[in-house]
Amino acid sequence: MLRARVIGNVWSSRRLDEVPSGAFLEVEVEGGNRLVAFDVLGTGIGESVLVATGSVASAWFKDQAAPPIDALIIGSIDETTDS
Repeated sequence: MLRARVIGNVWSSRRLDEVPSGAFLEVEVEGGNRLVAFDVLGTGIGESVLVATGSVASAWFKDQAAPPIDALIIGSIDETTDS
């Protein structure tokens, strides 16, 4: 699992029928690397997120054959303020 921040949208006017409803987002992981992750949570730009990668990401879609997705946003990290 990776900790990342959403930095942008990735627009795709066409995609495979096997890809479920959701959005492709560009995220930057700790260390500066970037990747495209699939989002079903409605995450916004600037949010800190948790990203699952590899076969675990596509296995989450239980009701259908595993789509060709290898990075999935699985949670939004709540920002805390120290008092």
